[in-house]
Amino acid sequence: MQDRSPGRQVVSNSGYTAGVDIGGTKIAVGVLSPEGELVAQTRKKTPVRDSEAVLAVITDLVGELAEDWDIEAVGIGTAGLVDEGRSRVILAPNLGWVDEPLRQMVERSTGLPAIVENDANVAAWGEYKFGAGVGQDDLIMITVGTGIGGGIILGGQLQRGANGVAAEFGHLRLVPDGRLCGCGRHGCWEQYASGNALVRLARGLASDRRGDAQVLMSFGDGTPEGVQGPHITEAARRGDPVAMEAFEVLGGWLARGMVEVATLLDPAGFVIGGGVVDAGDLLLVPARREYASQLVARSERRATDISPAKLGNLAGMYGAAELARDHGPAPETVPPASTRTPKAKSGKKSSGAKRAKKSTGSR
Repeated sequence: MQDRSPGRQVVSNSGYTAGVDIGGTKIAVGVLSPEGELVAQTRKKTPVRDSEAVLAVITDLVGELAEDWDIEAVGIGTAGLVDEGRSRVILAPNLGWVDEPLRQMVERSTGLPAIVENDANVAAWGEYKFGAGVGQDDLIMITVGTGIGGGIILGGQLQRGANGVAAEFGHLRLVPDGRLCGCGRHGCWEQYASGNALVRLARGLASDRRGDAQVLMSFGDGTPEGVQGPHITEAARRGDPVAMEAFEVLGGWLARGMVEVATLLDPAGFVIGGGVVDAGDLLLVPARREYASQLVARSERRATDISPAKLGNLAGMYGAAELARDHGPAPETVPPASTRTPKAKSGKKSSGAKRAKKSTGSR
């Protein structure tokens, strides 16, 4: 039996790996070439709070792509807490999972070696290897969505912590006795700098200053309560004063949390991902300005790069597939090499093994 311990690293034979991104609404799977090209991808809707149904979707999508590509290993990015062995999902409330042995389940169902990692970590790894973080071995990724997450890369290595749950940045306490967070504490960063915080802020400003929020209020149902995140971005782009102020305030809060992270970890750069970063400079210009003004010993530091993520919603697939590349040899469930379909040098299977319809490109 092969050594399957967490530290084991053996490069796969073909170099083609699959990356699985389990999102709240969809499961996406892509095939990554040895050159770092996403050569195929496919996706399906995420089943609601049903681990067996999620496993069935993963198995189906990986199997679909494996008909055309000689996949050697599978990397899986999922929301929630993942154990230090990158094997079990300890807790994923949005998926309804508690102590799910996801790696074992996927290995048994696909016959391929697998690795499980937190979704923010795989996104950070994807941006580091192929996106906005290329060339920065000391990098922090901050994901700004409904909450705040992230990943830590120091010395070119993904840092997971003793229990595999490092980089839960959203729960850094910025405001003692501040807003109550879903984690049960008060004043967490994500209560002030997330997508939910942006919506709450814009609604409050619009309610107080309706005359300055005419563009913003033209979206949705015309009330402050009907304002949603995309409305704020579009209104700010059109010059709405209230929407622009909401991003100014949010950028300031984003920067204050980044300063705390930088004080501890001293990164060369930050990559900002998540849906809120679609606003671009509306968010990043005030964030960069506030960060530069608040950073401790800033005159003694090289300038910190603060960039938007480049890979967007593909980062999870890129990162998961790349992490799988060095995961290890196939488990005993993998068929012997003699029974597997021969592969072409390109990594694509021979014509006799192909489906009539290719699974290349976006779906």
